[in-house]
Amino acid sequence: MKEKSKLQWNEKLTKKADPKVKHIEKKFSDINADSDMLIATPKIFEDYLKKIPKGQFVEIKKIRKDLAKRFKADATCPVTTGLFIRIVAESAYENFQNGVKISELTPFWRVIAPNSSLAKKLSFGTEFLEKMQKKEGIQFF
Repeated sequence: MKEKSKLQWNEKLTKKADPKVKHIEKKFSDINADSDMLIATPKIFEDYLKKIPKGQFVEIKKIRKDLAKRFKADATCPVTTGLFIRIVAESAYENFQNGVKISELTPFWRVIAPNSSLAKKLSFGTEFLEKMQKKEGIQFF
């Protein structure tokens, strides 16, 4: 059963998908009506996270803004952002459990605050997240 779970997260991460920009007529979450909204992919988020320097923390709102700009959209979908960052985190942690060195993992701890709703959804809890943040000097007040 654990093997199936491992495959699910990694398959979700590497599943062939293309980003889409959808025009939304009505206000959605923090996105205004009559906007173009990016629906990225887990791989796009993984690539972004890999570029965050050690010891830095980037707010998810900044990631959404940066990706929207890159794909010429007004905003990035907040719902899929949370789902896709979780996929990146779960996949990275499973790779760690399977012997991949920390230095080779996608550094999801640089974008997930330990007290966030996203952190609470992680299947492996927040201990590893907080340990990595502390190791890199990332602090929350």
